[in-house]
Amino acid sequence: MLLAQDLARRQLERDRARSRRFPFLGDRKLERMARSPLAYLRGAAPLFYEALAEMPSLAEGPKGRGTIVGDMHIENFGAYRDERDAVAFDLNDFDEAVSGPHHLDVLRLVTSLVLAGRTMGFDGRVALSLARGLAQEYSAVAVEGGPVSKLPLPVERLISKVKTRTKRALLDARTARTASGRRFLRGERYVELDARMAKRARKAFREATQDWPGGEAAYEVVDQAFRVAGTGSLGLLRVAILARGKGGVDDAWIFDMKEQGVPSATLLLGKRSAGKGEPAARVAAAARASLRSPPRQIATTTLDGTSMFVRRLSPQEDKLDLRRIEAPDLAPLARHLGGLLGRAHARGKERRLVPWKAQDIEDLLDRASFLSGLHEAAYLAMCRELNRP
Repeated sequence: MLLAQDLARRQLERDRARSRRFPFLGDRKLERMARSPLAYLRGAAPLFYEALAEMPSLAEGPKGRGTIVGDMHIENFGAYRDERDAVAFDLNDFDEAVSGPHHLDVLRLVTSLVLAGRTMGFDGRVALSLARGLAQEYSAVAVEGGPVSKLPLPVERLISKVKTRTKRALLDARTARTASGRRFLRGERYVELDARMAKRARKAFREATQDWPGGEAAYEVVDQAFRVAGTGSLGLLRVAILARGKGGVDDAWIFDMKEQGVPSATLLLGKRSAGKGEPAARVAAAARASLRSPPRQIATTTLDGTSMFVRRLSPQEDKLDLRRIEAPDLAPLARHLGGLLGRAHARGKERRLVPWKAQDIEDLLDRASFLSGLHEAAYLAMCRELNRP
């Protein structure tokens, strides 16, 4: 318990320090993390790796090394428009990616699945059964070279739903029409940038897109704003760009420029695991190495000395609503997610993968059970701290 309290205190101090540049984000992140233990895990990746560093036996596992997601969890999957202009469902966040042992991703994903039981409405027995199936599918795909299982019904429904979304719908949800065109809706999602930062953001975006097809006019910046999104990344600089696109009022394009820094896994693996290049280049390289179908139009740039990962948003971007997953769909979904992670690891491997034994999976479940309890305790410790008079 003391360990959980200490980890929670350090995480809280870390979050408060990070939000000093943008004070309006501090309370928002803590409010999001306070929603559930799963939300807490999503926002506290450093805590996960600090725990492994302090209890090295938790970081043990089967051999196998390569590009890992770093911040792997059950909500790090989603639909998006890929570089072939098709709708894909796969891993969708590589901000924390490093070179490291593959089993760390599986451990964090399984830990998140156990914590998700409260959100998704299943008990511990079901959670561990789902986790076992996930790990088995992971091994079958990553190590044995098997195919990823067919799309489960929740994923099929999500893809079917997002395929029909239009660019206009995306623009209408995030922008308002004005006499001169469109402008981001200021409020919870978008906040005004000061004039100095806005000017530098436009310059950084021009540098990121200067070699992209479509002509310079298509990437002319119509509006820019501070974007408030995510959980773990709240506190970092994030800029939304509205570009002219094809020129019509309903033809503008939306881009996201997101600050990248030192990945959380370096707390366990050391700074060398993040490589020597720019942080945003690390993120882009991890996505391209791991995904069969990377997102379309991704790039890197520098804004005010800060490394930024740039990507175009599409109407097809969406995630599964975990609260609406029906009981018969749980096992196929868990196995499919394990298979997607296995495929990503097989693509980005640096060393030959070693088969997972049945005991390796049971040992993984033991570690995930302990870590889920640790995150539950740290979550409650944070809530107690936030409730102090």
